[in-house]
Amino acid sequence: MLPVSTRTLVLMLAGWIAMAWAGAACAGLSVEADTLSVPGLEMGGMQADIDTAPDAKGLSVKLSAERADVPALGWRKVGVGLDGALGRDELGRWVFDGVVRLRGAPGGALGRADVHIVADAAANTLEVSLKQDKAVAQVALPMDQTTHAQITLKGLPAGWLQGLLSTVWSGRTTAGKVDADLALDVLDGGVQAAGQFALDGVGFDSPGNTLAGQGVSGGGRIGFDNQGETSVIDLDATLRGGDLTLAALRARLPTHPVQLSLSARSTKAGMTVRRLRLTDPDALQLEGELDFAPGGSLSHLRLDRFNARFPAAYERYGTGLVSGGAGDLRARGEIAGQLAWDAGALKAFAFQTGGLDLALGDGSLGVNGLHGALDWSATENRPSTRLGWRALQVYRIPNGAAEGAWRSTGGTLTLEKPLAIPVLDGQFRVLGLSLRPGAASGERLQTSLALTQIDMAAFCRALGWPEFHGKLGGAVPSLRYVDDRVELAGGLSINAFDGFIDITGLSLAQPFGDAPVLTGNIALRKLDLGLLTSVFDFGNITGRMDGSIDDLRLVGWAPAAFKANLVAGEGGRISQKAVNNLTSVGGGGIAGGLQGTVLKLFKTFGYRRIGLSCALKGDVCSMGGLGPTKDGYTIVEGSGLPRLTVVGHQREVDWPTLVRRLKAATEGDGPVVR
Repeated sequence: MLPVSTRTLVLMLAGWIAMAWAGAACAGLSVEADTLSVPGLEMGGMQADIDTAPDAKGLSVKLSAERADVPALGWRKVGVGLDGALGRDELGRWVFDGVVRLRGAPGGALGRADVHIVADAAANTLEVSLKQDKAVAQVALPMDQTTHAQITLKGLPAGWLQGLLSTVWSGRTTAGKVDADLALDVLDGGVQAAGQFALDGVGFDSPGNTLAGQGVSGGGRIGFDNQGETSVIDLDATLRGGDLTLAALRARLPTHPVQLSLSARSTKAGMTVRRLRLTDPDALQLEGELDFAPGGSLSHLRLDRFNARFPAAYERYGTGLVSGGAGDLRARGEIAGQLAWDAGALKAFAFQTGGLDLALGDGSLGVNGLHGALDWSATENRPSTRLGWRALQVYRIPNGAAEGAWRSTGGTLTLEKPLAIPVLDGQFRVLGLSLRPGAASGERLQTSLALTQIDMAAFCRALGWPEFHGKLGGAVPSLRYVDDRVELAGGLSINAFDGFIDITGLSLAQPFGDAPVLTGNIALRKLDLGLLTSVFDFGNITGRMDGSIDDLRLVGWAPAAFKANLVAGEGGRISQKAVNNLTSVGGGGIAGGLQGTVLKLFKTFGYRRIGLSCALKGDVCSMGGLGPTKDGYTIVEGSGLPRLTVVGHQREVDWPTLVRRLKAATEGDGPVVR
């Protein structure tokens, strides 16, 4: 495949040298031709000037062509120039020594090369040797069958192959050297080549970088058949070192041998690889097939067998599969299986493992001791399998060991029996689960869940929150993942601060996008303010609080809208520090004539009611309290003596400003809220 450019040069030289030989007895001969066509080659604007050599021992030959087209090689309008001396040696052979110059050849091939040609009529052999810098090409062919040649290449720049590659692939070569020993045949409408090759630091890329390589070395055998609109490549290679990219798969090849075998067919409809085998003994083995669309994108993939050993498989071949905020992947163990993907959708997968540890670099998800198997098909019913783990971590929350039974029916992967997962001294129960891995739209997942006796103190510690006591529990009769939205029916009830926090109407849009949108409603019932304020170092308040956060909307996990209303309506006592913090949050002051010097005389005050509300829209929070006053709204309504009233004066507060106030009020010298 590599030396076809040299073979074309041989055809041109053979024709022109023949003209020179025919006129050898005619010094000063000049020959011109508008066009010359032979199978696979068309030249125009040709001229040959033949004269006696200065030493009168041979002929001086100058040949040129304004353009040469070789469609099978992807050559268009290549200019050709040849200048040298022609004579006979002591064996009676014709010998030509000179310089050849090609203009506009792909990769700058033979821009200026030394050429040595020997024609031996007795042996019926024509031999051509070309040398440019460190690149050497040697061609031998029978004079009575110039469509067949034996070719040897040493140090050939990979860029010289660009024209030939363009007939079967939209990519380009960028760097490296090639050696080869090939047999070449020129046929009607194309060429055939077969033989051995070696690569040294070869680089290549394609549109969208879907197929690319850098610094690839190795060698092997290749067969190439380019006829008409179809090109076929058969390759058996041993690769050492370099980087390869195939769609999302990025390979960092080791220095030890990696075996690659493939059979590919290229047409205008794209490229089809019907045999693909990769063997990297201590990392990855796979067999399968794949197709590329005309633009170079992957359109079909089927792995009949794969076996991956970690961490080597991920470090060499998997880094492109995990991206975004998840960072890298930590993996140890082994997994084997099959996979089918077509037209942008998953069609089937099956895998089995005796022990696998996986964890995302950001700690958001991890599993230890994964064992068992899964078997799913979009079109066929598959036998039941079992899959379990020794430990599971989700958003830094540790989960205990569990194992479930799964079955694929009608394209849906179903959990056959409820699955109980120990978590934080409680239990997370998956009562039912149906998953459609191949669904591009519509309902992709449906499940029902229950949580019982989850320890809130342990939950807070796991997330790095200020610690408070209580239990988390609730039931989710239906959680559905439809199109690009997770919808939660039912709700969660958190027993915290000796009261309850109820979460209902929860939904999450674009859960895997850059800006997920979370909506829902939160109701607060009978929270003990003494417990709550002690956790957040807000200053002490006693009594019970009710409230709600309705129409909550988070975009990218940041608040974008809500209507919050908090009320402590049963009375209690409030500390001086809590008064100051409430005043700061509301942007208000002390009403009723109470002076700051008097406030300092008392550590706590009685109150009858406390109320604060905020309706967030955009970046502005509309503030309110127990009711309007002349100067704003009442936040604290006092009780007893001294009678305390806290009034908020700012009706409209910039949201970032309010967040800073809340942060300052809740941090103090106590725990840091993260």
